[in-house]
Amino acid sequence: MTEHPHVHEHDHPDDPCCEEVVRISCVRHTYEDGTSVHLCGMDFLVHRGKRVAVLGPNGAGKTTLLYHILGLLRPQEGEVRVFGIEPAADWKDIRRRIGVVLQNVDEQIIAPTVFDDVAFSPQQYGLPDAEVQQRTVAALELLGISELADRVPHSLSGGEKRKVALAGALVMEPELLVLDEPFEGLDPKSRAGLIELLERLATERGVTVVLSTHDIDTVPDFADFAYVLAPGGTIVLRGTPAEVFSNADVIAQGNIKPPILAELFARLRERDADAPEPALSVQAAVESLEAWKRG
Repeated sequence: MTEHPHVHEHDHPDDPCCEEVVRISCVRHTYEDGTSVHLCGMDFLVHRGKRVAVLGPNGAGKTTLLYHILGLLRPQEGEVRVFGIEPAADWKDIRRRIGVVLQNVDEQIIAPTVFDDVAFSPQQYGLPDAEVQQRTVAALELLGISELADRVPHSLSGGEKRKVALAGALVMEPELLVLDEPFEGLDPKSRAGLIELLERLATERGVTVVLSTHDIDTVPDFADFAYVLAPGGTIVLRGTPAEVFSNADVIAQGNIKPPILAELFARLRERDADAPEPALSVQAAVESLEAWKRG
């Protein structure tokens, strides 16, 4: 049996430099149609300032996991803690600390203009008009969509709507950002821009990011850690992207196709045992292959 990678020592929950932001322990949720998701196998842990990807096939429970973090679902078994609080019971105590972009952004964008939509949260929290204006302008600039401020949201492209929803999630400067399939509908330039933004938020502001994605090839570019869910919700693997994608047999159990570079190096090693270890970035792959070629 493949040994599962574990969270590194410097990310241990008891380490004062790495505050535990999210913990999900053996949570079960059964939907009205009888479908049951059991998020068990190992605890799902997220520490401050880390970017964590949740991977798995359709129906594995990725959205169920995110909805428990957001308090939209209450666990029928097990425990969920976000900032030390049970979100389904005390959401009002932590909601200002959390920004959210759900997969269907059309359900999130409700105001007549982009500016009004991004300004909605600070207005709801009763901030002064000048601060609402300042925060909204800053959020639009951060996403590079200032020119959309007066546009009607329903006329925007899918990628533009996703950026508007993200601006609305960031306008209150949250400590935790929860994103469900954030790369969906983005062109390569916008995807690269979002990856860069997530890195800046984590490194410069200490924002913690939890996101689900099918875009496997982007995971090594943005994630500090990844969790793999098998059908039914079992958490079968966790570790750095390099650790996760080196466990080809477990990845296959989850019906997940590995990043193309990981697959390339795996195929090389099948043909030649002396082939280099997998590289997950183009630059690392070039350097590794050049070194191998030189012998």
